[in-house]
Amino acid sequence: MIIAQRKPLAEILEMIAPYKKVLVLGCGTCVTVCFAGGEKEAKMLASELRMARQMAGAPLEADDYTIQRQCEWEYIDPIAEMCKGYEAVISLACGIGVQGMSERFAEAVILPGVNSAFDGMPVAPGIFAERCQLCGDCILDETAGVCPVSRCAKSLMNGPCGGSQRGKCEVNQEIDCAWHQIYDRMLARGQLDKLTQVRPAKDWRTSRDGGQRKIVREDLRL
Repeated sequence: MIIAQRKPLAEILEMIAPYKKVLVLGCGTCVTVCFAGGEKEAKMLASELRMARQMAGAPLEADDYTIQRQCEWEYIDPIAEMCKGYEAVISLACGIGVQGMSERFAEAVILPGVNSAFDGMPVAPGIFAERCQLCGDCILDETAGVCPVSRCAKSLMNGPCGGSQRGKCEVNQEIDCAWHQIYDRMLARGQLDKLTQVRPAKDWRTSRDGGQRKIVREDLRL
């Protein structure tokens, strides 16, 4: 899922400075799970904004509402009329949701309320770790389910660098070396021979850095 963090209150207040009536729009999926932009966070932010503006002598009407997802038209379209009633909408969705809202409601002012960080998962209460960079060329079958692109500080494709020590990354000793994890898993499976295969460098032109990517499923098209 996409992991995000709410923007600082001061930054959001600066964005909405010209407006007197805003809607804080939460998203019920990824940002809800990582406690950045769900229903609870939308209510909290709306309250903080009202209080801050009141104290600044510039009262603000700030309402909140949450939809299931801001990245699909079927959830966005029903709130079209609602959004027209506000000068600006603060989207607590990831960057995809903000762009989706902006694309659907071209005349509306849609503002980002969170910073999208990475694709990851909750590994412990309050701890979210990156797991995927959406490179478009998955090799997890070759690396025992550990992604070297996202979990190795140098995104090395053929084993660890010379700086890793005792299973830890030289960049940060609190980070496990991805290739050490790959080795341990391969050893446990009796598949160390797979590590002798040389993996070519990824062609980023056709995957991650080749411009806007799109997948077309002809079997699903109307």
